[in-house]
Amino acid sequence: MKPTFVPGSADTSAEELLRRAIDAFQSGLVASTSFGIQSAVLLHIISRIAPRIPVIWIDTGYLPTETYQYADSLSKRFSPDLRVYQSRWSPARMEALFGKLWESDNASDLDRYHALRKVEPMHRALRDLNAVAWVSGIRREQTQHRGSMSRVMEQDGVVRVHPLFHWSEQDVQDYFDEHDLPRHPLEKRGYRTVGDRHLSAPSDAAGSKDPRINVDSYRESRFRGLREECGLHLPGKGVQDALFT
Repeated sequence: MKPTFVPGSADTSAEELLRRAIDAFQSGLVASTSFGIQSAVLLHIISRIAPRIPVIWIDTGYLPTETYQYADSLSKRFSPDLRVYQSRWSPARMEALFGKLWESDNASDLDRYHALRKVEPMHRALRDLNAVAWVSGIRREQTQHRGSMSRVMEQDGVVRVHPLFHWSEQDVQDYFDEHDLPRHPLEKRGYRTVGDRHLSAPSDAAGSKDPRINVDSYRESRFRGLREECGLHLPGKGVQDALFT
């Protein structure tokens, strides 16, 4: 029997939503981080409210040097119960058998890359940790797909909890300023979102004084424009097909 989870109303704060999730799911609750541009917000909230919940980090082996340094800095500051997962395929093995998938203009090659380096490790982490519910920092205005999701939902048998779902870009920036959170080193170089080094670039919209996010411009600097999502927040059907077809 699944725990009873009452998430509250749309006005329930991020902190209160997380508290409710802790009460409902207890040891079955996990969180995730990418140590990306805005990751410090959720990590800070977790450090104050739920410092003992496991925080999954999928290290693809291809992150920018600055992200690894930022991850080290935030880990020292917030002391999360960090669980690092990586692909079973080393970068060298993957490249030897499939080539540099990220250079292909075929979106299915990019899907295989993400299945190998991100999606399969995340699914494995959720299984290893017996996760019933997964907290992540996605926001609805980041992509069209995320706009179709909900603050609390079920996907692939796991309850998804998104405390920051309704937050605007201005809300995020205000939180950074209010709590004096450290910024990702690549933010000052024009990155509004960052993942793997060869699939991330500065955004033409970076530096705009308008805090509102245009979905198209927000993600155009990721995945060479072939995809908006890497697959972590998509339903998991087809992972095996992407890996081996």
